[in-house]
Amino acid sequence: MRPSTSTERGTEVRERLLAAAAQLIPELGWHAVSTRVVAQRAGVAPGLVHYHFSSVQALMRQAAVVAIRQVLSALPPVLSAAEPADAALRAMLASLDDHSGTDPTSVLFAEAYLAATRDGELRAELSRLLDEFRGVLTSWLAAQGTKAPADTAAVLAAAVDGVMLHRTLHPGLTSAAVTPVLRRLLGDPDEDADAGGTE
Repeated sequence: MRPSTSTERGTEVRERLLAAAAQLIPELGWHAVSTRVVAQRAGVAPGLVHYHFSSVQALMRQAAVVAIRQVLSALPPVLSAAEPADAALRAMLASLDDHSGTDPTSVLFAEAYLAATRDGELRAELSRLLDEFRGVLTSWLAAQGTKAPADTAAVLAAAVDGVMLHRTLHPGLTSAAVTPVLRRLLGDPDEDADAGGTE
């Protein structure tokens, strides 16, 4: 086994710091994460935090963006693989059912969104991620023949975000409960018929 290079060691330390920050943000809250605490969790000297990142805020910013990108990147393959549109929507929402609203990933989302109201750099980074996700949704909706696909994608993305945030207070907002409602909002005629028959 060859010895690791300084570049590889630096990459490993950086990844450990990012992983530690992603764990600590939901555990402690955005503003309680300090250089000392994140270095201790990562098992490195505190000085390495500022060697790899300009500040602990920069570290947390990047950790949150990486974690959120991972969640969002799992959704487009579901949309492209599932047919018809109803199956794709169900699959996309079902893929989020592991997130209860109080799990670490859900809390990290909430902490990052709140921090972004006061952090312009984080807000810009998250906006880029959401723009990319809305772009994928727009293309998918356009392929399904949805009217005003870009506007619909923006509302659908916001609805999914809202569902995830509200699960903290309303755990019953699972894919089984949400999918029929979103189908109606997207103009699914079969769902309209089903809804009309139950009144």
